[in-house]
Amino acid sequence: MDGWIRRFHPAPDAPARLLCFPHAGGAAAAYHALSAAVAGPLEPLVVQYPGRHDRLAEPFAERIDQVADAVLDALPAETASRPLALFGHSMGALAAFETARALRARGRAPAALFVSGRGGPSLPVVTRWAGVPTDEDLLAELRLLAGTDGSLLTDPMLLEVALPALRADYAMLSAYSYRPGPRLRCPVVALTGDADPRVPVAEVPAWRQETEGPFTTHVLPGGHFYLDGHLPAVARVLTSVLVHA
Repeated sequence: MDGWIRRFHPAPDAPARLLCFPHAGGAAAAYHALSAAVAGPLEPLVVQYPGRHDRLAEPFAERIDQVADAVLDALPAETASRPLALFGHSMGALAAFETARALRARGRAPAALFVSGRGGPSLPVVTRWAGVPTDEDLLAELRLLAGTDGSLLTDPMLLEVALPALRADYAMLSAYSYRPGPRLRCPVVALTGDADPRVPVAEVPAWRQETEGPFTTHVLPGGHFYLDGHLPAVARVLTSVLVHA
């Protein structure tokens, strides 16, 4: 595997693989705990976007469909030997969705699509800012979403690295345009927090139209980053769909 994929917890005997896409501004390390929680029943593979951590010197991605194609190109041939499901949180949900579409276009059916913390992709994109967001705009968004330790938001060295990645990812989201196309045929499972300030629960069922297969939703207590407090429950959802179905 090349720079796009991390395998924190190899599980060569797992019956299925789970390809995970981080949120805007996030890196592969954000899924280390989830990777540990599902490893064994599943083999987790985690996407590392360019422009952060060990890919810091690389230019940021500009389009979600380019991310999808690059990730699929990075998967080695041996990943075709087992079912491949996709999971994404927030921006990662759109990346996972477009990758599932691209996977199907390449003649391989995804085993399942798990989308978290994101309304359906066909819904209108909400414009957060007029023009390029300032550092203060981004910091205010981080505080609203409560996905970052408040003390870290005052660390100049950390912000020097984190804010450019977040700004680039929001630009990629702004450039995203939903394209109607053939519906997926795999199960789609949508998860969300009941107090997410950016994703009303009412927007989650819009994912239903993206598949001809089964569709289910799971609403858990918490805000945008509800995942952090519910890893065992989320792991049960993922494994129940892929292993016990």
